[in-house]
Amino acid sequence: MNWIILIIAGLFEVAFASCLGKVKETSGNVMYYWFTGFLISLTVSMLLLIKATQTLPIGTAYAVWTGIGAVGTVLIGIFFFKDPVSFGRIFFIITLIGSVIGLKFVSH
Repeated sequence: MNWIILIIAGLFEVAFASCLGKVKETSGNVMYYWFTGFLISLTVSMLLLIKATQTLPIGTAYAVWTGIGAVGTVLIGIFFFKDPVSFGRIFFIITLIGSVIGLKFVSH
């Protein structure tokens, strides 16, 4: 169950990074709505991470949480924020995914 909580925490990390990207692109009241989404997503992500680390090793949980956030944020950047795509970026995203999966298999 805590692995599922950790995955959800990682998805909320993607959400808060995405909201941060929208804050950068907007202004006025719309910016404050995205900033509110950022704060809510950040809070939920951290609370779920804390919950997951009650039974999972902190190093593994943090690495998986960060990996999910990094991969998700790069993909959101590519598909929604028009970030550049290159062989190197895709290659290292794939290796990061493999590392996160590997951590899951070697952890208790």
